[in-house]
Amino acid sequence: MEPRHLLTLADLAPDEIDDLLERARGLKADPATAARALYERSLLMIFEAPSLRTRLSFETAMTQLHGHAINYYTVHSPWGVGKESIEDVARTVSRYCDAVTARLYRHADLVALAEHARVPVINAMTDAGHPCQVLGDLLTLGEHLGDWRGWRMAYLGDARNNVTYSLMRAAALTRSDLAVACPADDRYAPAPEVRAEIDALTARHGGSVRVVSDPADALAGAEVVYTDSWMSYRVPENERETRLRDLASYRVREALFERAAPAAKFLHCLPASREQEVEAGVIDGPRSLVFEQAENRTHAQKALLLELLGG
Repeated sequence: MEPRHLLTLADLAPDEIDDLLERARGLKADPATAARALYERSLLMIFEAPSLRTRLSFETAMTQLHGHAINYYTVHSPWGVGKESIEDVARTVSRYCDAVTARLYRHADLVALAEHARVPVINAMTDAGHPCQVLGDLLTLGEHLGDWRGWRMAYLGDARNNVTYSLMRAAALTRSDLAVACPADDRYAPAPEVRAEIDALTARHGGSVRVVSDPADALAGAEVVYTDSWMSYRVPENERETRLRDLASYRVREALFERAAPAAKFLHCLPASREQEVEAGVIDGPRSLVFEQAENRTHAQKALLLELLGG
């Protein structure tokens, strides 16, 4: 039997997302219901990109399920130094572990890993998406909006990144509305192939995703305002001043935030740079849910691990 992978959020059907999040909600309310569900099962966590929340949330999830998580950086691997192929790595680790998460820069590497693995492979972040982050975000929206479906969100800033892409997929899969506000510039706007994918997803499932250049336009009526770092991993430091200038009008300022719905919530996947992409008064204010998002990574990922491993 072929293993089930999660490479992008679009690998899940809308009803599967509902089932996962219902299970995550139950696990959060009563962790004891699955306390030994992955007893003596092992999860290999491969990291090429740095991590705080991803590593800790997956490792905590496996501990609470009485399994074991192995932390492994590619810099210590024959694969990472060009001495072994991804295909051989995939075949080898499948003999040791029950599942693999991989946080890699290139999505093509993740796809190659999954194609040759005999165990489930989970995207823990690539340049094409960050599905586990957005599963935690959806659980958070369900807690604070009453439903993880049918929301209205504005995303501001650099939109050519993995979190934006996963939010775009989530809008279609949960029949929600997302307005992405970013400069009309290929350096910051979603890639054309992603736009085409999202058009197909919204045509199939519903929801809407639009890309605009005016942040005020995106914010009008938004129940949720989301942003991400402008200097994400692998952005050269010598681009800082240019990016700060180009994206300045997309900073989530307190005055701009007030253009959203009166009870709008603020989300950020973290790490955050205060006074860069968001003012401290917003991210540290009463409507910010950034640490609830971080916590909910564990609960959503527990549900995902149980689903993929049959726990």
